[in-house]
Amino acid sequence: MEDLKLRFPGTDVAELPLGTGVHAIGKTGAGDGVVGLVADAGAALASFCVDRRGVWLWVGEGARGVHVNGRPVRRLAMLRVGDTVFVDGVEIVLVSTPPITQIPTGPATPAADADGDPRIVLRGVGGRYHGRSFTLERPRLVGRNADADVRIDDPAFAERHARLDLHDDTVVLRDLGSAEGSVVNGEPVRDAVLRPGDQLVFDAHHRFVVEAPSRVSFRAEPPRLPEDDDPEQIGDPRRGLGQSARRLPWLLLAALLIAAGLSALLLFGSTR
Repeated sequence: MEDLKLRFPGTDVAELPLGTGVHAIGKTGAGDGVVGLVADAGAALASFCVDRRGVWLWVGEGARGVHVNGRPVRRLAMLRVGDTVFVDGVEIVLVSTPPITQIPTGPATPAADADGDPRIVLRGVGGRYHGRSFTLERPRLVGRNADADVRIDDPAFAERHARLDLHDDTVVLRDLGSAEGSVVNGEPVRDAVLRPGDQLVFDAHHRFVVEAPSRVSFRAEPPRLPEDDDPEQIGDPRRGLGQSARRLPWLLLAALLIAAGLSALLLFGSTR
């Protein structure tokens, strides 16, 4: 799993690395704000649990006002990189250590004959487009203009905010001169290369996740091959010869019995 950490925007709290285990967040004795780790897990307002499956948010007993991406959470929620959690009015963002990949060198606009891929989609997970998907078989414009594919009708939002398109199966986000840029996995960006699973945010609350099919299929484990020195393994020539030798007397006896039966039928049948 990639290196994860919690960021507390607008506060003096240092970023908190998230290793495997439970990280309890609550109020310290120095003030009333949520500032980071607390020693008493039972008094935590929220806990971030990290295991091989991902990151889980547990809401503490009696805690109120816990939201993930603007949606209230009563008990449990699974998080992805870039999610924003509000606990008791304090903003916490789940971010990853690897930096956002810079865009490849190339033209600012895609080639006219460039082929897209309808299997690669931008799926809405928050805001007006929650539950909707935009395929990337062609470039997608984000902005306030009426011709924008992802139209965000906010007077403060740029008419042409950004564009998403494919370059050799690579999803590229290009800023078109917006004032605030975009956010990818909790990091402010303008131009970036996006990977499947990346979370993209426009105008603070319009959230999307890049999804694409798996290109390669992996086996859980390689098949077990027979040992050369084990005569009981399938395919061993010694096992085949032994079985044939043991079956031979029984085959001969069965053939003799069948022949005797046929002879008796012919003999007694001809005397009637």
